[in-house]
Amino acid sequence: MPSQSLKLLKDVFGYGGFRGAQQDIIEHVGAGGDCLVLMPTGGGKSLCYQLPALLRPGTGVVVSPLIALMQDQVAALRQAGVKAAFLNSSQGGAEADEIERALLRGEYDLVYVAPERLMTPRFLAILESLRRGAGIALFAIDEAHCVSQWGHDFRPEYLQLSLLHERFPEVPRIALTATADERTRQEILE
Repeated sequence: MPSQSLKLLKDVFGYGGFRGAQQDIIEHVGAGGDCLVLMPTGGGKSLCYQLPALLRPGTGVVVSPLIALMQDQVAALRQAGVKAAFLNSSQGGAEADEIERALLRGEYDLVYVAPERLMTPRFLAILESLRRGAGIALFAIDEAHCVSQWGHDFRPEYLQLSLLHERFPEVPRIALTATADERTRQEILE
């Protein structure tokens, strides 16, 4: 896998090498392991889930609380030739329905979804169907510090994300954040 991940890094993203612990993280998640990633903003966290999603069969499901970040990430991925989409409240019903159908057909490498949508019975049913069909490559929980009830970014839906491990124990999970003290890291792990 090391040569595969480096080849994808160069061919898809145009980088000549990994930074810091990126390669170790990518190889760990690519091999099916779970991981908590603490890196500063601009430190390359996104590659730590984008590359394993491309290396593993199925679609990578990225939980992100920020609509603008989803849109920016998907635009950059599409420009690099990666099949990516997002689902959030900025879309109308017809557009979201088409993305969901394409997801079920296995047409995406990565799909970004808001935590509120992810935890709906409808989307959980889509994930069940995806698992039986094209497959789920991984779950990436971006801005994972939002799980902390003690922080200013608390999102109640993040507490429900443990359901992913309960319902999809075979799917690797990677949680990423730039800001997490010891207490918050423990909450993320739990």
